[in-house]
Amino acid sequence: MAVDLLLGLQWGDEGKGKIVDVFTEKYDIIARFQGGPNAGHTLEFDGRKHVLHTIPSGIFHKDTINLVGNGVVIDPVIFKRELENLDAFHTDYKANLLISRKAHLILPTHRLLDAASEASKGKAKIGSTLKGIGPTYMDKTGRNGLRVGDLELDDWKERYRALADKHEKMIDFYNSDVQYDLAELEREFFEAVKTLKSLTFIDSEEYLYQAQAEGKTILAEGAQGSLLDIDFGTYPFVTSSTTTAAGACTGLGVAPNMIGDAFGIFKAYTTRVGSGPFPTELFDADGETMGRVGNEFGATTGRPRRCGWLDLVALRYAVQINGITQLIMMKGDVLSGFETLKVCTAYNYKGKEIKHLPYNIEAENVTPVYATFKGWKEDLTKMDNASQLPGEFMEYVEFLEKELNVPISVISVGPDRKQTIKR
Repeated sequence: MAVDLLLGLQWGDEGKGKIVDVFTEKYDIIARFQGGPNAGHTLEFDGRKHVLHTIPSGIFHKDTINLVGNGVVIDPVIFKRELENLDAFHTDYKANLLISRKAHLILPTHRLLDAASEASKGKAKIGSTLKGIGPTYMDKTGRNGLRVGDLELDDWKERYRALADKHEKMIDFYNSDVQYDLAELEREFFEAVKTLKSLTFIDSEEYLYQAQAEGKTILAEGAQGSLLDIDFGTYPFVTSSTTTAAGACTGLGVAPNMIGDAFGIFKAYTTRVGSGPFPTELFDADGETMGRVGNEFGATTGRPRRCGWLDLVALRYAVQINGITQLIMMKGDVLSGFETLKVCTAYNYKGKEIKHLPYNIEAENVTPVYATFKGWKEDLTKMDNASQLPGEFMEYVEFLEKELNVPISVISVGPDRKQTIKR
């Protein structure tokens, strides 16, 4: 049985958590394949809002297995807090939450390194979430990391000590003003490790291989967005993992020829958190309205998101590199009330009009070329059928489908799982 993918196509925050939750009833297994607690997947149902950082978004469905794959980095402290939040909803996570032994652990000193490194950059900060993600992936590729499976070894604390000591020397190198009490941080860390060890650790690639052989349905859940991919994103203002379709293969151990549908999620406009180029960013009343109506604040950091018109050049690029087969459009309801809408269809790049994403999209090189559309005033949040959607809205949707050459099969008109229209 092929593994389907669910991927963000912009700079993250597209609404992946909600859609995974909506889709989960069709799948036996939901598997996170990259990222860590820098992700913030928001789910809303029964009048309650839930934010998940590392745990897959199918966790509230009792008959679905949720797997944290080898490509994920886990902070035991944050993971423990997530589990405690689930306790309030009587979620039996011990029965349906599995952890790959090959997933890497975020140590307290990784977070300290992250803070020291970011502080040392001054005005060149990349906008790190300061969760220790980058330093953990650096240890992974540098072959120094501590993995979940190491917690089952008798000498894991000695391995921890050796790595933490190395990190402290590196923190001193940055000569930063970061203040910390490592002993206190370690007390919290070691207590959280006890909780983590109470869960089921598995050899996840073998588990998924057998599940495929048995015909189980699997959805691979990505974090962040394609424009934050370490290779194909707006480097260096990116995350430290592979957020594109290829990351599902390396982050779960799934063969490329076993990938099925690739669902791509995008907002009806564009947002970005932190630093980095953003060609269609708005600094006027329209941008302020998008942020206010869309409640555009980072689920993990709480930082306000930068807002702008939909960038089809960047979106087309993300569709291409991921092999997207179906599109899911989020937050079309936020655009209700705009007299006119704009969509960036091309860039003026160094005096030449182009439709592909160039190497550098900084403002001095790129000027957006816009198409303009008539807006709609209707409140979409109360609609539950595609036939109810206003004509202007559907013209917008059909234009995007034509430009991207991929069908938009799902339209979200609000944060609740019920506010989802399937076409």
